[in-house]
Amino acid sequence: MKIELQNSFITDNTQEIVKNCYFLKCDFNAKFWEEAQNLGANLINLKEVKELLNINENIKIVGITGTNGKTTTAAAIYSTLLDLGKKVFLCGTRGAFANDNRIDKKSLTTPHPIKLLSYLQIATREKCEFFVMEVSSHSISQNRIEDLNFYLKIFTNLSQDHLDFHQNLASYYATKSSFFMDESLKLINKDDENIKFNYKNSYTYGIKNQATFKILAYSLKPNIDSILKFKDNEIILESPLIGEFNLYNILAAFCAVRLLTKNSDNEISKALSNFAGVKGRVEVVSEDPLIVVDFAHTPDGIEKVLNTLKNHKLIVVFGAGGDRDKTKRPLMAKICEKFAYKIIVTSDNPRSEDPKKIIDDILKGFEDPSRVLTEIDRKMAIKMAINLAKNQECVVILGKGDEEYQEINGVKYPFSDQIIVKEILENAN
Repeated sequence: MKIELQNSFITDNTQEIVKNCYFLKCDFNAKFWEEAQNLGANLINLKEVKELLNINENIKIVGITGTNGKTTTAAAIYSTLLDLGKKVFLCGTRGAFANDNRIDKKSLTTPHPIKLLSYLQIATREKCEFFVMEVSSHSISQNRIEDLNFYLKIFTNLSQDHLDFHQNLASYYATKSSFFMDESLKLINKDDENIKFNYKNSYTYGIKNQATFKILAYSLKPNIDSILKFKDNEIILESPLIGEFNLYNILAAFCAVRLLTKNSDNEISKALSNFAGVKGRVEVVSEDPLIVVDFAHTPDGIEKVLNTLKNHKLIVVFGAGGDRDKTKRPLMAKICEKFAYKIIVTSDNPRSEDPKKIIDDILKGFEDPSRVLTEIDRKMAIKMAINLAKNQECVVILGKGDEEYQEINGVKYPFSDQIIVKEILENAN
C-alpha cells in the first residue's frame, strides 16, 4: 500500500516504486531493501516515517494478545473509553475504527507496519488519546510491531492454535511470552499458567487465583453479575454478555481502563455495562429456533462456547480452516462430541485444501460416529441443522463468526452464516 505525501509517497511494495519515492525500511521487509534502493527509492525507517507523517508519539498504544478473547476484550476497552468521553482508535480482526467511525474493513488481526503507520496517522488527525490493537503471534514473530511503543500490554489466555506456523506449543507459547519480557505496563491473566512475563510494572487479574484485580463472587445466569476486588475497593461488574470466558474479557477490559484513565471505578463499571458484545461472538441470530453463531475455531474456544450453552440440547455445525494447524481438527471433534446431541461437520474456509480431506481429519476425533453427519456445502449443512431443530434444540454454528466470505482456492466468495440463517428461516415460513 501507499501513504500519500504532498509531493511523493511512502510504500512497502517494490512494484509501486517510482524514482525518489520513499520505501519503508523495517525488519519485516528486510529482503526487499536492496531491490528498493536499486529501483531508485529513498529508504526510510519507521522513526523517520513517524516524523514525516507527524504522528503523535504520545498516543497510548494498548496491545492485546492471547489465543482467544482478543477481539472482544479490545472492543470492550474501545467501547468503554468512548462512553467515558475519550477519543479512541481500534484495529484488529474486525477492521479499523476511529471514534465510532469505521475506517477500514476487516483484514489481518495485526496489519503490516505501513498499514499500522497509516492508522496512527489517522489516530493523530482524529486527536485520539488511545490506540487499541489486537496483536497476533504471527506479528510478534515477524516483528510487524517493530518500533511501536506500547503503553499497556494485555494477555488473555493461551491454548493450541497456529501450530502450522509455530510448529509446536512450546514455540507458540515462547513467542507470546516474548511480548511481555520488557518493562512496559502489563496486565496478565493470572489463571493461565502458560505465559511467562517480566514482573516489573505488571498487574494481574483472575477469577480462580489471587490477583491484583480479583473476582470475589459471580453469577453467569442469565448474564454476567460479579463483584471485583481491587485494593480495598469492591466493585460491581455487570454485563449483558454470557459465559465465564466473557467474564474474563469484561474483567480484562475493566482493569485496562482502570490503568489507562483517572476515572472512578463506578464510572468505568457503568460505561462497561453498556458494551453489548461483538458481532459473531456468541451472537443469537434467531430465538425460535435458537440459533447462535460464533467465531470459535480452536479446541479451547469451542469448549468455552459450548460449555456456556450446555443447558440446551445442542446441534453443532463446524469445520476447520484449510492450510492451518491440522493437529487441532480431531481435537475440535472431541470437544463437540462432549457437548452436542447432533453434529454436522462441514466446510469452513478450505483455502487450497480439499474440503473432503479436512472433514476426514476431523472425523478421526469422534468416538461415536452415529451422532455425526457430514455435508461439504456449508449452506446445506446449516439448513440440515435448522431442519433438525424441532424440539427446542439450540443450533450452534462455529468457525466463521462475522466473516462475510468463504475462501476457496484463493477466491473469497460472499458468505455470511447470519445471512444464510435468515434466508433459510424466511424461506421456511
